[in-house]
Amino acid sequence: MIKTCACVLALAGAFAPFPAAAWGNHGHRAVGAIADQLIKGSNAQRQVAALLQAGESLEKVAVWADCVKGTYCGAQTAEMLEYTAANPKHSQYHYTDIPFQHAHYHDGAVGSAGNDIVQTLKQTIAVLQGRDDAVSNPRRFSRRQALLLLTHLAGDIHLPLHVGAAYVGKDGGFVVPGAHGQIDAANIFDARGGNNLLLDDAKLAAASAGLIPPAPAPLDGDAGPASKATAKPFHSYWDTTVVDYAMRRVGARTPQQFAQIVIGGQPVVAANTGAPAGWPYQWADDALQASKLAYADVTPGQTSLQTGKNGDSYKVWALEVPQNYPVPSSALAKAQLIKGGYHLAALLRAIWP
Repeated sequence: MIKTCACVLALAGAFAPFPAAAWGNHGHRAVGAIADQLIKGSNAQRQVAALLQAGESLEKVAVWADCVKGTYCGAQTAEMLEYTAANPKHSQYHYTDIPFQHAHYHDGAVGSAGNDIVQTLKQTIAVLQGRDDAVSNPRRFSRRQALLLLTHLAGDIHLPLHVGAAYVGKDGGFVVPGAHGQIDAANIFDARGGNNLLLDDAKLAAASAGLIPPAPAPLDGDAGPASKATAKPFHSYWDTTVVDYAMRRVGARTPQQFAQIVIGGQPVVAANTGAPAGWPYQWADDALQASKLAYADVTPGQTSLQTGKNGDSYKVWALEVPQNYPVPSSALAKAQLIKGGYHLAALLRAIWP
């Protein structure tokens, strides 16, 4: 039997609630790098190159849709400012919040939205296929914007927590809301894509030390300031930590190396079926299955109240995870990154055969 560690936290700082992020820089670049290699020499590569600027690749633009959210990638360009002004709700394009216990994504289901990741991907596909009417392209994406978004969102939708969401009942266990109105922060709480589920970072690091190969010496520009946080949101763990673990387990120091290694392993990736417009639904269903694995043997623990920067109070839960969690979670992350890259390449080839 797998033992679990109760990551019960005494948090001194205040955590502000925030929308779900995405695979970190390396995760998105890995998806783009896989697709770059898989479309080499094809018409899809030529069509992609025509929409990208000099020196750009799918790997390099894979983080664009996150970079527009702030200045952490550098100063905003005129292109970014134009996009965010025309799309004030662009941060909502990156995810959907289907209860992870469900098997399928359906339009209008609890947790879905008209501007969620599935609907936005459908729109980018339509634009790249040449459909530019008000129904197919309501947000008026340009073809270049559609490609930039598609490259990023094809990664996001394969991140389990960007599709399978956790809701917590008043008794502290995971529950399945039957209607959106039931998510009232009194009887059913939205865990905000796992951001309000907190891991003890020190215990997690100690557990991983004996399970995951040590990190290689960082490349120039890779090292950042050491985190002083005592807790890690579950979503943050899935954004970046498992990507780091997955890369370390295959011996890759860069996203491009990761892409080369996994492609060299000739992975078997199930092909999507039917018209490309339906593929985002298939990707979402796959992510729901992956989210069940991500949440396997994971349970909310002690509850505490935190106060956000806006003065609002909200609940957070310490999270109990299996002691060996870094192993299955990093294996799942590797599989999902591979699917993201292969599915992106297949979609581009389907759009531009």
